Amino acid sequence: MTQEQWGALQDRLSSTIGENNYRTWIKPLEYKGLEADGVAVFLAPTNFIGTYVSQNFGDLLLSQISTLDSQVRRLQFRVSNAPRPAAGRPSPRPVSAQPEQPAQANAANGHSAQGGSDLLPSAPLDARFTFDNFIVGKPNELAHAAARRVAEAETVTFNPLFLYGGVGLGKTHLMHAITWELRNRRPDLNVLYLSAEQFMYRFVQALRERRMMDFKELFRSVDVLMVDDVQFIAGKDSTQEEFFHTFNALVDQNKQIVISADRAPDEIKDLENRIRSRLQSGLVVDLHPTDYELRLGILQSKVDTYRKQYPSLQLDAGILEFLAHRISTNVRVLEGALTRLFAFASLVGQPITMELTQDCLADVLRASDRKISIEEIQRKVADHYNIRLSDLIGPKRVRNFARPRQVAMYLCKQLTARSLPEIGRRFGGRDHTTVMHGVKRIEELRMQDSQIADDIELLRRALEA
Repeated sequence: MTQEQWGALQDRLSSTIGENNYRTWIKPLEYKGLEADGVAVFLAPTNFIGTYVSQNFGDLLLSQISTLDSQVRRLQFRVSNAPRPAAGRPSPRPVSAQPEQPAQANAANGHSAQGGSDLLPSAPLDARFTFDNFIVGKPNELAHAAARRVAEAETVTFNPLFLYGGVGLGKTHLMHAITWELRNRRPDLNVLYLSAEQFMYRFVQALRERRMMDFKELFRSVDVLMVDDVQFIAGKDSTQEEFFHTFNALVDQNKQIVISADRAPDEIKDLENRIRSRLQSGLVVDLHPTDYELRLGILQSKVDTYRKQYPSLQLDAGILEFLAHRISTNVRVLEGALTRLFAFASLVGQPITMELTQDCLADVLRASDRKISIEEIQRKVADHYNIRLSDLIGPKRVRNFARPRQVAMYLCKQLTARSLPEIGRRFGGRDHTTVMHGVKRIEELRMQDSQIADDIELLRRALEA
């Protein structure tokens, strides 16, 4: 295989395994040439990368290369610029992608040819998760601003930055975005992004291979440490101990730390108090559950992308608004539903109508159905406005009761599948046109009166919690 053929093959591999995997694992490889017995030799920056490629992409590479050059029988990965072994010390074995021989990446005495750098590579980043692709709204604007500050600041501002929130609210997106931005702006910085689970795995690996000095040296040499899902280390005493010392060492050196979790530090069970205290010493930012406007903005952004892929596909009015209302707890589920909808409509050659949407996404909509009753909404609204439930649903039309009543009707329309006539019956036997008027009035007031908008958002979150 020639260098030109390897270059062409790389383009194909990028589309086969994905740009992210290609950039992280295949692009760093250097094709050295074909040796005796049909061995295609590649140079890898570290043993870790060579081993990973051999184990995860070795068969694919060998298959693709064999189509270009029938002489290739197996692949071998060697560490580039590896130092010569000391006298009396065996050389590290090359990593070989050969089906009958399992890949090896252990250097003599448990040390790699790169002095332990195979412990350090960052986790792969998702190319979609950039600041440009992050939709900002009221629930996440503070987290976005803090993440931007860390990524763009020349000096460490708040340390650590701790981002927390539920599943699918954008924590990992912001973590990846910070990493991408730092790598683009400051390529001189050593930025390490990994999950807490990966931190634990590498810690255990270092213990097993008696390489703790390598581990400590490497993790303390980074300029920016980013750890996702830190709640994973709770209850794991040895890992917490090492994480605490790593944290302290980096803070003492004025190195930036960014942490994410699914809950606030003081809510993570089995987390050591000294670690909890350290995590709270910087800026702690909550990514709130998405509101309707943010979900709609996310959907509209996705549609702009999909229109390039499906230029002739027709999308009926009201579909995005329907999805933004019905799928409210998880942005990943929301985005996945839209992806499925566009793919399904394209395959069957039909426009995206409300009927097609409900058929295609029946399981998602069922799972996302809010089990919220009209009675629950009425109680919450009455409590919020400090009025009696009997006055909320009663006949009195004074403003103190009429406005909360309209808010309750609006929430019943948005958060339940009940019909307008049924909602009207639950509000003292009112006609469905009264409900329609109330809903329309609140929709207008939400755009004009920030207090009404805040009340509705607060009530929605309380009901959906």
